[in-house]
Amino acid sequence: MRITRNILAALVAAFAGVSNTASSQAKPAVKSLDIYIADTEGGKATLYVSPSGETVLIDTGNPGARDLDRILAMFASAGVTKVDYLISTHYHTDHVGGMAEFVKRIPVAHFMDHGPNVEPRDQVAGFAETYAGLYANAKHTVLKPGDRVPVKGLDWRIVTSAGKAITTPLTGGGQANAATCAETQRKPDPASPDDNGQSVGSVITFGRFRAIDLGDLLWNNELDLVCPKNQVGTVDLYMVTHHGLDQSGSPALVHSVRPRVAVMQNGTRKGGAPTSFETIRRSPGLEDIWTIHWSYAGGVEHNSAGMFIANVDSLPQIAKILTQGRAGGAGNPTHSPAYGIKISAQENGTFTVTNARNGFSKTYVKR
Repeated sequence: MRITRNILAALVAAFAGVSNTASSQAKPAVKSLDIYIADTEGGKATLYVSPSGETVLIDTGNPGARDLDRILAMFASAGVTKVDYLISTHYHTDHVGGMAEFVKRIPVAHFMDHGPNVEPRDQVAGFAETYAGLYANAKHTVLKPGDRVPVKGLDWRIVTSAGKAITTPLTGGGQANAATCAETQRKPDPASPDDNGQSVGSVITFGRFRAIDLGDLLWNNELDLVCPKNQVGTVDLYMVTHHGLDQSGSPALVHSVRPRVAVMQNGTRKGGAPTSFETIRRSPGLEDIWTIHWSYAGGVEHNSAGMFIANVDSLPQIAKILTQGRAGGAGNPTHSPAYGIKISAQENGTFTVTNARNGFSKTYVKR
């Protein structure tokens, strides 16, 4: 599969939004932690570019040209040509399906994961063998809770992996958490092994800025991280767990870490559950929820205002689906062009979130 120069240029423009129009008036750049989120239609591919220029990619989206093109466009927009660390949170199709083709185009120095798949078969046919072949020619680390990803200028800590959580608190964590934990009941464990619960979870600190990204970690595994003690402390940015599905995103977790901003990597019909929106909005200190897509499950009552949504169907399409009662339908139709979200964080803790669709940005000054 080849990407034409015109298609790639269009995708880069879509991801970059209108930011180039203001470049002539911009002040000299201050080194920041830049986070780029691609639209993988309810999958995951998030690129972190550190102030030192080192890169971390979390997951590689779905198989096929659609997500690959979008991820490559994200890299072009960021001016990135390599991956220093590729963290695969777990082995589901929407998180690792695009890896084999991606690695043919962007070199990866170091592969990281939680260890073997706990499910009886790969969701991506032959993935275990393919993956072993990829990391045979690079570095490979099976991550454990408490490990550090050695990115210069960042304190990147692994807080969950292989169904386990850290037992020694991070700086700012360790507080007794009985009141917050009391509002959340554990859910029945999955009837069969579920690799979601094995997700590699990270807390990323840059100066006074902190972000948490737990992949698709399941509800009960989240409780292990914050109950009976909050081992993490608080964060500025919450990468909403599991696309905003109600299998994750427990009140105990969200209300313990108290994010100022949440970013949901959902699809039109995947994630964005009403209970997830409600839980996040009740979190103390929450200012805004940004989403990759308008959620039909969330509807008009729960979705954020349009300026905070990267991809929105036409109003007639939204009205048709809502009135015909097909909000819970399966599948995520391809949107073109597809838009991403970018976060730029400063060492003093202030950060800016930008919607590539409309160029809307909001800056959150550190309190």
